Amino acid sequence: MAFPSGNLLYLGRNESPPQRVALRAGPLSMDFASGDLRTIRLGGREILRRIYAAVRDRNWGTVPGELSGLEIDAGRDSFRIRFVSHHLENEIDFLWRGEIAGDAAGKVDFRFDGTARTSFLRNRIGICVLHPIRECAGAPCRIEKADGSSTDDRFPVDVAADQPVGAFFDLAAITHEVEPGVWAEVRFRGDLFELEDQRNWTDASFKTFCTPLRLPFPVEVPAGTRIEQCVTLALRDERPSSGSRVPLVAVQALPLAPVSVQVAPERGKPLPHLGLGASSHGRPLSPRERERLRALNLSHLRVDLHPGDRGSHGVLHQAAEEASAVGGLLEVALHLSEEPLDEVSALAREVEKLPVRVLRWLIFPAVGNVTAGPLVEAARRALLRFGAPIGGGSDADFYELNQGRPPAEPFDFVSFSMNPQVHAFDDASVVETLEAQKAPIESARRYFRGMPVVVSPITLRPRFNAVATDPVAHPPASLHAGVPGSTSAGRLPSEVDPRQMSLFGAGWTLGSIKYVAEAGAASATYFEPSGWRGVLETEAGSPLPEKFASIAGGVFPLYHVLADVGDFASGAVLAARSANPLRVEALALRRGPRRRLLVAGFSIDPQRVRMAGIGERVTVRVLDERSAERAMREPEEYRREPGLRCEAPGGELEIQLPPYGVVRIDWQGET
Repeated sequence: MAFPSGNLLYLGRNESPPQRVALRAGPLSMDFASGDLRTIRLGGREILRRIYAAVRDRNWGTVPGELSGLEIDAGRDSFRIRFVSHHLENEIDFLWRGEIAGDAAGKVDFRFDGTARTSFLRNRIGICVLHPIRECAGAPCRIEKADGSSTDDRFPVDVAADQPVGAFFDLAAITHEVEPGVWAEVRFRGDLFELEDQRNWTDASFKTFCTPLRLPFPVEVPAGTRIEQCVTLALRDERPSSGSRVPLVAVQALPLAPVSVQVAPERGKPLPHLGLGASSHGRPLSPRERERLRALNLSHLRVDLHPGDRGSHGVLHQAAEEASAVGGLLEVALHLSEEPLDEVSALAREVEKLPVRVLRWLIFPAVGNVTAGPLVEAARRALLRFGAPIGGGSDADFYELNQGRPPAEPFDFVSFSMNPQVHAFDDASVVETLEAQKAPIESARRYFRGMPVVVSPITLRPRFNAVATDPVAHPPASLHAGVPGSTSAGRLPSEVDPRQMSLFGAGWTLGSIKYVAEAGAASATYFEPSGWRGVLETEAGSPLPEKFASIAGGVFPLYHVLADVGDFASGAVLAARSANPLRVEALALRRGPRRRLLVAGFSIDPQRVRMAGIGERVTVRVLDERSAERAMREPEEYRREPGLRCEAPGGELEIQLPPYGVVRIDWQGET
């Protein structure tokens, strides 16, 4: 097919990013986009990450809404917005009218007035408020309950297992300090609200939502049911009164300054072992695919086995042969029954025939979401002779592991998976998850007494729904046998994201490796070798090119990020700090005297980036719309290109980062 360009290359779809409208409410600034208020700020400090409304189906799926009738009346220090949001999916038909208003005193009202147009089952419908983790984790707050009582508390530092968190239930209001003596009060009306720690799913927020989890779900919403709610944000200035007290004022919009990226000189943290999961399409890798994957310097290839299933031994042998061909070892995920001895013993006899060594064993229950200690001990008796570490945890999100935390003693390491789309799917929310990937890894290391953390796998979309109330939403057996979801009715399977083949996907992968490494993970397994969940496209091409517009036989842009990082295997990740990680992210690498800085942009607009802490003589290579076709069709030739040599006096360099571009900067340092 023709080379995908424009938005198709940037984001994997022929749609422009949603327009953001800048708003003011007295001293507060914020953005409106797609029915949501986002990044509400007082000066340079973020107060709330987002206020929005969600319709959640019986399996906790979020039903998207389509906006109509949008009216925005925005002044210099106030605004009023009206719109209609229609949520239509399967049996669900729900419509709500939104009205959002901000005044010159800094008060913001978000009103929700909805009606069910059909009868359906729901788990939750209503307003959600997100408190940002960077500003709020560990910060003091005041909690007011619906019964009129109040208490002082703190947002959690470690990722909280309790849902709702501590005393954050039956809420009438949450108030937290945003600068000395200035408090932001969020008041809720129309339902009972409670707070959960969304870092369990790598969301960068604490979420306050309606309808307590202690109530039964799913429940039927009869046609004609009306749901009304309101959330109000207000500033409370409790600074001592004096003539010298500076009034709260809005920060005026200025032309965008360069985003600064600072590379720290310290030695950094070890780069985790990086691997891929076996391709779910089940087809063997071609010779060209094997050669291209070998260039990634992979640590391992993950294979999922249900030892009691017919064909599992064949799946194991194919994965072992391919792992050997691409230069890696095997990460074997075993999904075992409650009586695993015969299953594991038969598997062990097959392992003795493999052409490649097993790097580690991930032990998961065939039924349930958390590995019990006795299951690991039973597997250890049959697998110990292979000398590979044996561990487990959850094949689902950290939330499952955190809820059912097993004793650490039987494990050599603890494992869980990650994806950025449990609660939200838009580009901005997916970028926001990157910095939140650190928290579950760091919390797991503390909860499990410094045990190595293996994150496996990391995918763009959820592989299955671990909290579904409907059994059909759980992973089908065919998925483990290598058959991806159905493409019926011209739709992509739920586990496939077209951003996999985009420049956005490359930037997200860069950011993920950065935060996983900085958190101290021992190993991370990303994506798959080939296909629409992979790092390169198959020789046959996309089964649904109108929805997933890849180049047959080519590679995806994220392939080059993994190759750039793979050049530094067994090296270290240095601290690289972006002044605005929601616009620009950076990953710095060191191995011997070699240094490399990878910088990715998350904007449709070009943006300036000023880097410091790099070498004075550098080589620059850019992956963007101009170079992407060559990089995707002819990756070997693209990677042999020498790049542009530049002078960086004093170790500083300013570049123009193209839309969703990825820039690689190389230099020599001290060993």
